[in-house]
Amino acid sequence: MTTTSTERGARHFAAVPSGPGNGRKRSITRVLVAGDLCCALLAYQVVLGARWWWGGYVPWFEMVFSAGLVLAWPVAMSSVGAYRGRVQAGGLEEVRLVFNGGLGLSAVVAIGAYITKLMIARSIVIAMLPLAILLTLAFRRWLRRWLRRRDPAGETTHAVVVVGHRASALDLVMQLRSQPRYGMRVVAACLPGGAVLEHVPDVDGVPILGDFNNVAEVVARTSADAVAVLACPELDGVALRRLAWSLEVTDTDLFVAPSLMDVAGPRISVRPVAGMTLLHVDHPSFGGINQIVKNVFDRVMAAAVLTVLALPMLMISAAVRATSEGPVMFRQTRVGLGGREFQIFKFRTMVNGADRLGDTGFEAALLKVRDDPRVTRVGTFLRRYSLDELPQLINVVRGEMSLVGPRPLVPAEFAFYGADIDRRLVVRPGMTGLWQVSGRSDLSWEERMRMDLRYVENWSLALDLQLLWKTWGAVVRARGAY
Repeated sequence: MTTTSTERGARHFAAVPSGPGNGRKRSITRVLVAGDLCCALLAYQVVLGARWWWGGYVPWFEMVFSAGLVLAWPVAMSSVGAYRGRVQAGGLEEVRLVFNGGLGLSAVVAIGAYITKLMIARSIVIAMLPLAILLTLAFRRWLRRWLRRRDPAGETTHAVVVVGHRASALDLVMQLRSQPRYGMRVVAACLPGGAVLEHVPDVDGVPILGDFNNVAEVVARTSADAVAVLACPELDGVALRRLAWSLEVTDTDLFVAPSLMDVAGPRISVRPVAGMTLLHVDHPSFGGINQIVKNVFDRVMAAAVLTVLALPMLMISAAVRATSEGPVMFRQTRVGLGGREFQIFKFRTMVNGADRLGDTGFEAALLKVRDDPRVTRVGTFLRRYSLDELPQLINVVRGEMSLVGPRPLVPAEFAFYGADIDRRLVVRPGMTGLWQVSGRSDLSWEERMRMDLRYVENWSLALDLQLLWKTWGAVVRARGAY
């Protein structure tokens, strides 16, 4: 019996029910729309109130026009895709889209006023719309944190089905669990051929519910609203296209991880070539004007901070000397730019002769342990708030270190670990970095090395400034410091 195209299409739409995760996604979208509208209204009230307060006359048509902009604000956000499910978890993409929506609406207002010769107060463009952008970003950030506090089990996050081999699936599960701020939790796994072993029925607690042929059914069973496909040879272009078709019916988000790890941002661009979609990866830049600017900024900033903190550092030195015998400074050989060794400076936090009581190589450098008996009482306080690292500003002024970069390792670690670790030597080591703002000593060695390599591959001045800003919060919270 011949099957018509109409019957095949009807069977395709009936085979996969509407994704239960869509209801959760629509609910969050409605909250975002209402919140964005309130943010625009608040910006309108602030600007209008400020003009009235300073005695400025506000024509009635400007009030009506501004009210229209309030109503147009969610439309502008929707036009740039700020309500799509894949950006609701936050991140830099959400910031970019909100800015694009606000700047786009500002441009429409400015161009429209110029063409129609309409006299619109400058405060609308230079005050109301920028204020609406900031309020919208602040609201969205607060909403995500409130949802996670309200539901620590993760019901308001994106439920993800991971598709790939067991090792890569396990890595993704662990990464998403350790970084809940991304708002994604893995609820099921689909491995090649099911890959369910009697003694290993899951992937670190995540059940294996299918293989590559029934991903859509697993999505429906688990109420998932996203699928993460990891690099594997079985899922070639044709298989991915068919998977995308099956997920399109339920509007399930599809994420595809490239086999090239830890490279993102401006270095990646999409280029169509001969009917294929290729990723072009630029090589990282480790020289030129940007490195000159970074070096000058590091040295000037470190010298300024040393000048400001000279008295507190003298007080710390006195406390170290008064509470335990031995030198104030701890010096240790570390490996820097290009493999050159240098002496790193820190306030001494351990008892004198600690090297005879335990390992001061790996353990002192990276593998710190809680409640180390060698650490003094003053040293415990200094480590908790990273005050023992302040003398490294001297290393920065001398050009041996940077404010931001991979942490410098002892020579023995380069001899012990694999060749990939040598990649860290193409940049100066830093006082702070990615893993210092992401858990510090609570992270495993593998996680720290991955973050250091990610920094090297994606270095930029903007990333340095972002990490410096986040360092203050990490130091005040003192999480993972011991």
